[in-house]
Amino acid sequence: MKHFLIFWLICLVSFSQTKTPFEQANELYNSGYYQEAIDQYTSILDSNQHSAELYYNLANCHYKLNEIAPSIFYYEKALQLAPNDKDVLSNLGFAQKMTIDAIQEVPENGFSKLLNKTVNSFSVDGWAIRCVGLVFLFVLLFLSYYLSSSESKKRLFFVSSSLVLILLISSLALLFKKDSLDESSRPAIIFAKQTEVKAEPNLRGETSFTLHEGTKVQVIEDYNLDWSKIKLRNGETGWVSSSVLRNL
Repeated sequence: MKHFLIFWLICLVSFSQTKTPFEQANELYNSGYYQEAIDQYTSILDSNQHSAELYYNLANCHYKLNEIAPSIFYYEKALQLAPNDKDVLSNLGFAQKMTIDAIQEVPENGFSKLLNKTVNSFSVDGWAIRCVGLVFLFVLLFLSYYLSSSESKKRLFFVSSSLVLILLISSLALLFKKDSLDESSRPAIIFAKQTEVKAEPNLRGETSFTLHEGTKVQVIEDYNLDWSKIKLRNGETGWVSSSVLRNL
């Protein structure tokens, strides 16, 4: 009996050692050891492994610890990889309610809003995958059209391949648009509890307004590596110390 118990103890230890670091971090999170889970998730990021699930779980840990800026930062990172994930969007909304700054976004016209929503519905990789899929579908339909002997089938395959070609060209245009937007966009999160936004890049400059942790901004210019010019969703601009920002 003693040898039997020792055998199962060895099996149990061996099984626990085969768990991945991600699974170990999840267990820490589920047990309420949020800081330990953060350390484990961060070590995974340090090994150059990235995923929407990893960023999402890391954000949840910071949210549980009432750490506003890191939670919003990692929810935003998760959205970059999974733009339509409902859980990420929902939890990001909860985290944003903890922020102090209430910034109204400049309203867009109908077409611009629809275009931006469509472009941002997928990541660059997402659009690329869809384009590749449409290429294969177009080739398949075109070959079916070319090899078909029936006039009715030829007509059907021709119309279908034409529609797929239109979708492919549209998707390619949206892919390049998304890539261009990502290249020009430099979103960042304010990590300081409170920071003064200056009218010019120096400490003696006039304070234009004040921002608090968790606020999302766009970086539009850098100055001497110490200052960054930011733009808010309402169009206001100003300069902050680069040290209070964490780029997404």
